[in-house]
Amino acid sequence: MSQDGATATGVAPGTGTATATAAAGVGQRTEPQPPATRPSSSTIRGNVNSNNNNSSGSKNGQGNENGAVVLPPSSQVFPAYTAHRLRLNPNADHKPDSYEDMQLVFSPLLFSSLERYLPSTLLKSPRESKFHYMNQILLQYSTESERTRVQKHREYRQKIISNYQPLHRELYTMHASNFFVPSFIKAVNENTEESLRNIMSEPSPGIFAFEMLQPRFCEMLLAEVENFEKWVHETKFRIMRPNTMNKYGAVLDDFGMETMLDKLMEEFIRPMSRVFFPEVGGSTLDTHHGFVVEYGMDRDVDLGFHVDDSEVTLNVCLGKQFSGGELFFRGVRCEKHVNSETQPEEILDYSHVPGCAVLHRGRHRHGARATTSGHRINLLLWCRSSVFRELRKYQKDFSAWCTQCQREKKERQRQSVAATKLELLRREGAAAS
Repeated sequence: MSQDGATATGVAPGTGTATATAAAGVGQRTEPQPPATRPSSSTIRGNVNSNNNNSSGSKNGQGNENGAVVLPPSSQVFPAYTAHRLRLNPNADHKPDSYEDMQLVFSPLLFSSLERYLPSTLLKSPRESKFHYMNQILLQYSTESERTRVQKHREYRQKIISNYQPLHRELYTMHASNFFVPSFIKAVNENTEESLRNIMSEPSPGIFAFEMLQPRFCEMLLAEVENFEKWVHETKFRIMRPNTMNKYGAVLDDFGMETMLDKLMEEFIRPMSRVFFPEVGGSTLDTHHGFVVEYGMDRDVDLGFHVDDSEVTLNVCLGKQFSGGELFFRGVRCEKHVNSETQPEEILDYSHVPGCAVLHRGRHRHGARATTSGHRINLLLWCRSSVFRELRKYQKDFSAWCTQCQREKKERQRQSVAATKLELLRREGAAAS
């Protein structure tokens, strides 16, 4: 597709399976790829994978040295189940346990997310029993090769974290009052649609822009990234880039920011997504891929037209001085319609402002125009829902969020009404004669 959105688009399928390496981020710029490269999410009727515990950024837990799941003591006896199944619909009133203190192969947030889907008879069971039940489901659909890749990536991360000396350690723990502007904190704490809309603009349906980061935080994060890249250059350490479309940038999770970004998703992005993107799993976001991308004449210049491997994407400009680099959006599409024509009302160009964020569905087709001068760095957080990804496998109608599906559905309804009217007229004519 051309940048004016006149023709079809390419797809950026993302990070492969949940256990793939970080190098497999956004897909290609040309023809859409089959969904085999996407995580095959996890939840209904025991059909659960270890996806979303994505080694390119989603949380892998602490793990032990050989990467094995730390099971409860062998002396503990668990009930025998004929089948490990999950509920079709979650128990919305259930408050899940935290699994953050356990050494896991899979994401602690994934266990907390899945817990609401446990059979009602298990919800009041000890945490270890619930963990054992869910873990059996996850292990059933996670191959040994996938777990091996998770372990290799954990070792890769550990090697970086053990040798890299952070410049600003305060960035590695969430300090909301030091990171975010007061208006953003106030709106999220009030946690109402009205409070959130008061700090946002919506230049096009489903695209929300708002002031988010304090200038000092942007400066520190830029300095931290530069410090990391300096260390990479000096040590000649070969790092994995954020995705297959960006040759420059770094995965923040890989050098220690995973916990902080988990908090960002869980405490700030998920409450917003619950309000604005419920139809794509906004209320069940449980894993992420966090990274920075760099644009400039000596960096990536632009970014091809694509969709993200996420349910919800946060894109925040950190700076520095630059010209160009506008984001262009061209409508939300499901896999079937990803190459369909752009409608005039779906066209939006957005100009970055340092410290300001854009929040949109991952399936909202977009790209970045050329950065014509200077140096632009953006923070990206791809937020994913294992629940939504599993449910999507059983759906055929995506008109709740795919605008092309919506148009086709309306057209079918129009044709049905027209056919009914025609039949009524025919009958009236026959009766009159």
